[in-house]
Amino acid sequence: MLAPERQQTPADPVARAEVLAPKLEALSARMEHERRLLPEVLDALHTAGLFRLLLPRSLNGAETDPLTLLRVIETLARADASTGWCVGQAAGCALSAAFLEHEVAWEVFGRDPRAVLAWGPGPGAKAVADGDGYRVTGTWSFNSGGRHATWLGAHCPLFEADGVTPRPHPDGRQQVRTLLVPASAVTWTDIWKVTGLRGTASDAFSLSGHFVRHDHSLTRDDPRECREAGPLYRLSSISIYEIAFAGVALGIARGAMDAFVEVARNKVPRGMKNPLRDNAVVQAGTAQAEAGLQSARVYLLHVIDTLWSGVRAPGGTLTLEHRMALRLASTHAIHRAREAVDFAYHSAGTSAIFETHPLERRFRDIHTVTQQLQGRMAHFETVGAWMLGGEPDLSFV
Repeated sequence: MLAPERQQTPADPVARAEVLAPKLEALSARMEHERRLLPEVLDALHTAGLFRLLLPRSLNGAETDPLTLLRVIETLARADASTGWCVGQAAGCALSAAFLEHEVAWEVFGRDPRAVLAWGPGPGAKAVADGDGYRVTGTWSFNSGGRHATWLGAHCPLFEADGVTPRPHPDGRQQVRTLLVPASAVTWTDIWKVTGLRGTASDAFSLSGHFVRHDHSLTRDDPRECREAGPLYRLSSISIYEIAFAGVALGIARGAMDAFVEVARNKVPRGMKNPLRDNAVVQAGTAQAEAGLQSARVYLLHVIDTLWSGVRAPGGTLTLEHRMALRLASTHAIHRAREAVDFAYHSAGTSAIFETHPLERRFRDIHTVTQQLQGRMAHFETVGAWMLGGEPDLSFV
């Protein structure tokens, strides 16, 4: 179990994450087996305030900057990818607090110091108008961290009271809102039997005709609904996910490279006389993997810093140029991280195939990250089309 803190909690969120990292790594195998973040891990994360990094200060949140978020997620994921993923997912969901009336935001996030919001996609879900709210029906999956969340978000297209007629925006498009419900209101289905990121417990929840008041809903990233003035809330939730999940990938790769160096220094492969570290191919590959990982990380940090400087400027906004740069840098970082992990795993030989070896878990985790939306190779096509003057799909930019 995690020992209680004996010293004052560091003020810097990254330092707080660094304090937790060795304990997370020690408990990672149990979290994989139980497919949950352990209660003692959740206690430590809440004590460190790492689920409140992007909440507004008006709700006792840290309202921290995106560079700090990246470094926190990297640090956690280096020790345990599922923990980093869940904190990153919660960070993106926490932006929604800025789009709620203060009284509702306080009910969801401010009153409970252990508040966590989780959500995921729900194809086929619908919300039917009913008085001052909606009747919500559907199933939503990939709700990372949902099993320890206090509230859940149900993304729904809106329909009029007849349940058939779409409720339109002024421009004719159907309205889609995220409706917030207490975690106690949903029915869970265990679907999370997967290759990697097993500790995220990204299960599915369902609702059937559940009533949600209109003031407990929001249109994500709609500036007309934003009630917080801080520059953080000029970012979009997808930009936060790009940063957070690239951070998970970079953290996994950093942990894998560190683990590989230990293997290479000590392992004498079968049929050889010298340790792996003396192999010229391994030496060159290690340097190249490190260069690829570090350069992708520096590029991502540069893009985030440039974006953040622009957004914080008087009248600053998140421009399409910012969005495209972040889309490119985050996807690039994920795939350079995968390449580094693949090198480490394959170069370690049979040592890496055992469940007890840290490279085995990290290999599965990074390949689960690349299967997720943020790791799609199609994002390179999107950015390339924009660079060449085309009309790319901006759904995930």
